[in-house]
Amino acid sequence: MRRLLLIALGTCVALGGCDTFRNVFRGSSRDNVEPPVELTAFAPSVAVQRLWQRSLGKGAPKAGLKQDPAILGNRVFAADGGGALVAIDAGTGNEVWQVDTGLRLGSGVAAGEGLVVVGTLDGKLLAFDADDGKSRWTAQLSSEALAAPAITDGLVVARTVDGRAYAFEVEDGSRKWVFDRGVPLLTLRGNSSPLIVGDRALLGYDNGKLVAVDLDKGTAEWEQTLASGEGRSDIDRTVDIDGEIVSDGTRAYAVAFGGGAMAIEVASGRILWSRELNAYGGVALSGESLFIADAEGVVWALNAGDGRVLWKKEGLGFRGLGTPAVVGEHVVVADLEGYVHWLKVSNGEFAARERLGKTRVRATPLVAGNVTYIVGSEGDIAAYRVGS
Repeated sequence: MRRLLLIALGTCVALGGCDTFRNVFRGSSRDNVEPPVELTAFAPSVAVQRLWQRSLGKGAPKAGLKQDPAILGNRVFAADGGGALVAIDAGTGNEVWQVDTGLRLGSGVAAGEGLVVVGTLDGKLLAFDADDGKSRWTAQLSSEALAAPAITDGLVVARTVDGRAYAFEVEDGSRKWVFDRGVPLLTLRGNSSPLIVGDRALLGYDNGKLVAVDLDKGTAEWEQTLASGEGRSDIDRTVDIDGEIVSDGTRAYAVAFGGGAMAIEVASGRILWSRELNAYGGVALSGESLFIADAEGVVWALNAGDGRVLWKKEGLGFRGLGTPAVVGEHVVVADLEGYVHWLKVSNGEFAARERLGKTRVRATPLVAGNVTYIVGSEGDIAAYRVGS
């Protein structure tokens, strides 16, 4: 991994900067650190039915974008790197509306309070009416938006790759505050989405710190270090929080590349427990269990209360796993060859497998009821139902 990071850095020097070396490691350069483990056959223990599949647009398989979809009511909203924002009937897969923004959409989608919001690679935040797709407002950001925004209590909170976080009014897009933390010289390409817990926005940063920002004032209440980085070189010391942060309302859970997994008290920032784990993606929470796919392709189940290992599942080594999601009694995770895997929550055993396409799935699976929505890098989206 470190050798490939160095190659990427050398390429940036040759090209004259690569955005000051920031966010250059989230693309294909890391996909084949080791060859992916060959998948082995198994007898499925649960039926998975593909309800529908459709194209969103051109896709962006080489851009390294993690364009998570969102759901609001009976509609799924998804963005395509080519500039399309699409509203889809969640049950049938039929298009409800589509907007060709003419811009390079970079982030996942947020939906809530009547809005659909998405960020662009040229530093804009676009808000559309969830009912008909009409433009509501556009806000200017300082740099690329690679993470899905968050919408809550009349505010849209967005994060940019230069370390800034913004809060905008849902009604008209006027800016309420901006929080600036800055980023290190070297980072992975990507950002974690803001997580709103009560009156705080939790932000994962490229220096391995988790920061709680007051939603009203835009000031930091506390910060906690998940990863500090060790080694002789800047590359060896690269740390980052790029995946989903989750919370049960009183505790927050996060994992870092180059660091570990932690449970943190939301009110104070106090560490409740920590465990060494190295992950590109984020955390899924279901009841008292956490699920994490590590950088080597091992899926872990941890007890949310104390961090104990409940089980770990090998067999998906170096398959570029993203953040897992939980659908009923199963954990679902996708890989770099377009395969989607369902594992049993109880013991991690393989339960089912489907294939969306032949390219990497970076977007985190979106779960609603017993249906899972998967977005691929080539611009396809499909809905899968677990069980009858």
